[in-house]
Amino acid sequence: MENKDKNLVITKEYAGLRLDVFLTKINPEFTRSHFKGEIENGNVLVNNKKVKSGFVLKENDNVFIKYSPPKTMDLTPENIKLDIVYEDDDLLVINKPQGMVVHPAVGNYNGTLVNALLYNVKNLSGINGVIRPGIVHRLDKDTSGLMVVAKNDKAHVELSRQIQTKECKRFYLALHDGTPKEMTGVISNYLLRDNKNRLKYMVSTNNEGKYSESHYKVLTKYVGYSLIEWELKTGRTHQIRVHSAYINHPIVGDKLYNSNPCKFKLSGQLLHSYKLEFTHPTTKQLMKFEIDLPIYFKNVLNGLN
Repeated sequence: MENKDKNLVITKEYAGLRLDVFLTKINPEFTRSHFKGEIENGNVLVNNKKVKSGFVLKENDNVFIKYSPPKTMDLTPENIKLDIVYEDDDLLVINKPQGMVVHPAVGNYNGTLVNALLYNVKNLSGINGVIRPGIVHRLDKDTSGLMVVAKNDKAHVELSRQIQTKECKRFYLALHDGTPKEMTGVISNYLLRDNKNRLKYMVSTNNEGKYSESHYKVLTKYVGYSLIEWELKTGRTHQIRVHSAYINHPIVGDKLYNSNPCKFKLSGQLLHSYKLEFTHPTTKQLMKFEIDLPIYFKNVLNGLN
């Protein structure tokens, strides 16, 4: 947003649009998630009232946008080695190790991927704010594998768009307790935070929360276990982990969603982002990346064989 407040009157051209969609149309350098935060913080008002991101605008509505001064970057760059699979002027693709938190939060202000990026990468996009520079999508702390990071705002906006429109394809491998009856399937439902454990998410019984969709394919059946490929169509927090538990085949090593005893010595769930496909935001070239399973994951599979 420009360095000044704005008062805008909705014309016929924009009537019928969601508020967050309208804001990204007039400020294409920002994402809808950015404006969602601005709306929730009261920095965007419609007819002098605080509304939700999905508020549908009408002709002659007045939209007030308050300029938010940039926050001071208070994160420490840390000399943490990154496994960079690919890098150019617009983006980089990294192989995140299990155990690394993606961005700082309460209790984790050091040792994160962002701390490492600030040290190793000269430029990062600023769209997701000072806490998540360059972060287009996340992986859970104990999920390993491929992530794309944006080095400028233009690349960030385009990569975010591809994720939202499902043009960006993300594939995971996971080891599960047991084997689903169907070798392939689609799980689609709504997820919300668990009201009994705020660290967890759960499937909604009345379509509240956020829509989620995962496609799975059983690749290998073992005695008591199965290796499954997952393709994310949406990217909700803990999505694959919740969907796995929902079909009663939780991921091996998942201490949050799997209550079954684990006979392997693991630091976290056996879930790995192994394949990533997207169109380069500048060259428009199709980019495909695939990474091998980490050694601890391979060791478990070799033991099952």
